[in-house]
Amino acid sequence: QVQLAESGGGLVQAGDSQRLSCAPSGRTFSSDAVGWFRQAPGKEREFVAAIAWSSGNTRYADSVKGRFTMSRDNAKNTLYLIMNSLKPEDTAVYYCAARTIGAWYPTVEEDMYDYWGQGTQVTVSS
Repeated sequence: QVQLAESGGGLVQAGDSQRLSCAPSGRTFSSDAVGWFRQAPGKEREFVAAIAWSSGNTRYADSVKGRFTMSRDNAKNTLYLIMNSLKPEDTAVYYCAARTIGAWYPTVEEDMYDYWGQGTQVTVSS
């Protein structure tokens, strides 16, 4: 059974940095597209960033471009979301997801993803 586990959330102050991790069990990311999404209270879940693992191509939401970066560790089969210059509006539950079929490009559409983690809370205080 495939499971994704996010970690690294917590409470930080505006302007701080934080790193989230996403690691799968039961599969490797070698041919997947892996995405980060977030859901703020009272809002719909939204795309944050994604990577096509095999090519390394990435895509970021405009709201995080220049502040958030993904980094991967192939040996650990882990994807990181490095969040800099955090803002209160970045407060949300952050989810990682894996798309296993047709995963040759960094996928924005959440309904294209097959597996989801349980999420990790990121709270940015002003």
